[in-house]
Amino acid sequence: MKARAVARTDAPGALRVRLADYLDLTKPRIALMALAVTLTGHYMATQGALDAALAIHTLLGTGLVAAGACALNHVIERRFDALMRRTEARPLPAGRMTSAEAAAFGVALSILGVVYLFVSTNPLAAALAAVTLALYLLVYTPLKRLTALNTLAGAVPGAMPPLIGWAAATGSLSRPALTLFAILFLWQLPHFYAIAWLYRDDYARGGFRMLSTEDPDGHRTARQVMVQTFLLAAVSLMPTLWGQTGIFYFCAALALGGAFWFFGWRLASRLGEIDARRLLLASIVYLPLLLAAMAIDKI
Repeated sequence: MKARAVARTDAPGALRVRLADYLDLTKPRIALMALAVTLTGHYMATQGALDAALAIHTLLGTGLVAAGACALNHVIERRFDALMRRTEARPLPAGRMTSAEAAAFGVALSILGVVYLFVSTNPLAAALAAVTLALYLLVYTPLKRLTALNTLAGAVPGAMPPLIGWAAATGSLSRPALTLFAILFLWQLPHFYAIAWLYRDDYARGGFRMLSTEDPDGHRTARQVMVQTFLLAAVSLMPTLWGQTGIFYFCAALALGGAFWFFGWRLASRLGEIDARRLLLASIVYLPLLLAAMAIDKI
């Protein structure tokens, strides 16, 4: 009797842990970022009033695909996650969930998301979501153990969500949509270089081929950070040149790009951990402010 009472008492706590583990599989911060840029692409493509129902369908389908991709990434990298301090407590390396459970969860979410986009938006948006999923799992994930160029490869699927949002709104892609893709692509590089510099020892333990693990003096990392933040500042001005945004966005993008470049320069010139953390924080602040300015000043 006493044992059964204890089991009943512990059941809610066990359920909470279980649900938290499933949520952890979806990498919610990455999924939320994907949804934010998907919504930006959708809104910037919309002529006239935003179709709220279509926007919700787009976000739901994209969110399912993003969550499924992240869950399957957990499965593929479970043995390597167990070697790194920053990931050893994840559900799979910690032994709280089996690979089969996580894989079934990830496959179900991924398929459901692509089908949902096909039915509720259009075939192009669904196709772009499927391509994003394939690039993330079949190209970027295995490349992380083969070459430091994986960061460039990973930035491609990471920059696809605004294209999905744009395609869902219009059924096509255009030059301004590709500008959004370029902004997201370039933003990811200094963001991930900062993370890789902070956790270079951890990545080395996990056997991941990152630029920071192959660049002990940091000169290549510094050069890439400087180049990418400069290119991002330049490309972020393009929405105004394409006539999508007004002067407010142009000035905001110029100021934000200059500030982001400054933090990149600080890391490049000193290569300290505190400078990497500041660049990482700057990247987290930069993107939502840029997207907000874009949405506010949309023409």
